[in-house]
Amino acid sequence: MTQSDISPKLSVIIATYNRAEPLRRTLHSLAAQTLDKSLWELVVVDNNSGDSTPAIIDTFAAEHPEVRLRRFVEKRQGVSHARNRAFTESVAPIIVSIDDDEEAFPNFLEVYLEFFESHPHINAAGGDNVPLYEECPRPEWMSTYTETPIAALVRMGDKRRPFRKGRFFMGGNMAMRREVFEKYGLLHSELGRTGSSPLAGEEKEFFFRMQRAGEEIWFLPEAKIYHIIPAYKLTRGYFLNLCYMTGRSEKLRTQRRGKWAYFKRVCAEQVKWWGTLVIALGFLLKGEKPKAKYLIDMRMAITQGLFN
Repeated sequence: MTQSDISPKLSVIIATYNRAEPLRRTLHSLAAQTLDKSLWELVVVDNNSGDSTPAIIDTFAAEHPEVRLRRFVEKRQGVSHARNRAFTESVAPIIVSIDDDEEAFPNFLEVYLEFFESHPHINAAGGDNVPLYEECPRPEWMSTYTETPIAALVRMGDKRRPFRKGRFFMGGNMAMRREVFEKYGLLHSELGRTGSSPLAGEEKEFFFRMQRAGEEIWFLPEAKIYHIIPAYKLTRGYFLNLCYMTGRSEKLRTQRRGKWAYFKRVCAEQVKWWGTLVIALGFLLKGEKPKAKYLIDMRMAITQGLFN
């Protein structure tokens, strides 16, 4: 019996756009997985990349014929369109999503498969992200709070547990049973990155859609990835634009559910401001002025995006 005769238990999906070199690292981290390669397939969707992404995928396929790789091109621009294409093209009962700027820990897929097989009543889960600063060190202005939007931190501890209120998984480290999409639909395409625009919120909206329907979604700390953080993401301009677009994403996400949902999010922003000021004061008292300044700037940019 050949590998192609065995139905995969997992479909690993990657939506990629103009990240050829990080994608190469992502692909090789998957080739190094401890899980038997007959048990999973890899679905890569190229979202109209203009760099050497196609060549990177070709080279990987030639170097690793043992990986069951299928590739597609999604012409509609946007990460949500690309991920939705990957979801629909995948064939396994469990779908694992990883981004094109990440490196999976060797047991990444084993953790997800073990969890879903031992918890048949759970339909969705997410793992942990470890920031990887290679081009330049973690800046002095960065705190856990300001690192979260850049590195997509989850901050749920080191024990398996259901996601608590206010926490949600990230699109670059989430897994679901196929029936989830049959029940709740796909990602909303007006949310999520489009080209170089860092609009977000598509996985958050999907997470809360499931949660409101009564799904119990679990955090798996052992399902880890390294998130590669390039130097440009640590510039002030990128950071403030990212935070502004986070606010815009929240506006779009909540307005989809109606005026009342948006009003509650605006009220929550006022509470977040009080928390921000208290934390910033703590930084100032410890002599960490850059952390205080960037924290307040982050909140201001998010608020502006929420109202504009």
